[in-house]
Amino acid sequence: MANDLAVLTCALTGVLTDPSQHGVPVTPEEMAKEARRARDAGASIVHVHVRNQEPGMGRLPSWDPDDAQKVCDAIRAECPELIINLSTGVVGPDISGPVACLERVKPEMAALNAGSLNYLKLRSNNDWAWPPMLFDNPVEKIEAFEKVMKANGIVPECECFDTGILRSVTMFARRGMVPDPPHVSLVMGVESGMPNKPAWLPLLLEEMLPGTHFQVIAIGRQEVWRLHQTCAELGGDLRTGLEDTFYLPDGQKASSNGALIEALAQVAKNAGRKVASPDEARKRLGLRPRASVFP
Repeated sequence: MANDLAVLTCALTGVLTDPSQHGVPVTPEEMAKEARRARDAGASIVHVHVRNQEPGMGRLPSWDPDDAQKVCDAIRAECPELIINLSTGVVGPDISGPVACLERVKPEMAALNAGSLNYLKLRSNNDWAWPPMLFDNPVEKIEAFEKVMKANGIVPECECFDTGILRSVTMFARRGMVPDPPHVSLVMGVESGMPNKPAWLPLLLEEMLPGTHFQVIAIGRQEVWRLHQTCAELGGDLRTGLEDTFYLPDGQKASSNGALIEALAQVAKNAGRKVASPDEARKRLGLRPRASVFP
């Protein structure tokens, strides 16, 4: 296999999951502890959502740059070698909060949601699990985020929820809006987006520019591990964490992000891949060297 290094990302917490039910990290100290567990298990990158730090409000996101700085400073103090990938996903045209967080934290990478999606889910009785929501990411919003990222030396990670969004990333790269080749995350398992079916992956790869760095964000229960294995076998990077799933390959509930990353590292090894170190990941993904993050 030409690409024998697999870069592992841990999505530490996500948003909206109630921490009183699932034990996801919220405070800077909790985020740093989970980042260390992920790093010790093989992660090079942590994908960071910042949650509301007010008591009892931890299931909601925060776009306060002070909160973002406290969380990222705690992770960097605990694990200075880790690469931080900051979320930017926000509904509506006002991106001032995510922009303020990017400019304050200056992460090496940041999510760039590359298109719009009707974000839907049904309950077993066919009622909506939540009110139908448009996760709106028009081109002008994408361009605004990309300009901020470029000005701050942040590499965009293009999140693609369906095939049309993935094909749009090719156009963005040709126009110089994102790097060529781009970094792509295939979000699979959202009920109104691409399903988490391994058979889709070879077809999706055909829609990518040569040399694209890709990974799967697999949303679901233990069935997502078949998708991770296929991604590893096809040369992709790998991501999991308490944002994406709570379940290990055997169906047991994970006790921490560390347990999920340990299972993901085994997926890479099963495919004959080596787990990349943070410095190897920086080099392969074209990121700033660590010395420029911590002068």
